[in-house]
Amino acid sequence: MHSTTVYIGLGSNLGDRVANLREAVARLSRTIAIERISRLYVQAPLGYVANDAFINAVVQGKTDLKPLDLLAALQEIEHAMGRRRGVQYGPRPIDLDILLYGTAQITSLELTIPHPLLPKRAFVLKPLAELAPNLMHPVLYYTISQLLQDVDDANQVKLYEPPLPEQ
Repeated sequence: MHSTTVYIGLGSNLGDRVANLREAVARLSRTIAIERISRLYVQAPLGYVANDAFINAVVQGKTDLKPLDLLAALQEIEHAMGRRRGVQYGPRPIDLDILLYGTAQITSLELTIPHPLLPKRAFVLKPLAELAPNLMHPVLYYTISQLLQDVDDANQVKLYEPPLPEQ
């Protein structure tokens, strides 16, 4: 079967956020072959939520799963780690998003790839640019670095320590 390079966004703003991200990476490694992990980044939460700021990272890996099967696997990890669907942008121990799946372009009720908000989210673009600055967005035809330069809130996203474990 053909492996596809995928980029998964990770975020946590409940509990021990760094531990949640580490656990998510460990669980992800059973689903995809993790190649690289960005450093951690922090930004204030979106919307009206005033809880702890989200800590975010991006994982690059390879998978043989089809996009909807990968989505189901990510949702299983989220559920196993205590995520319950509810308030949009609300507090959650873990949030996992398929940002890019090779050069695939998918629009369905269940899944949109590339992630539709990717070009507007500095907290995703910064860690993604760390891993793949020259990667071309398959719809917009801009590199990730170019998209990051155009996003308004890039200066609000800062490095956060400690890092996730090396792969």
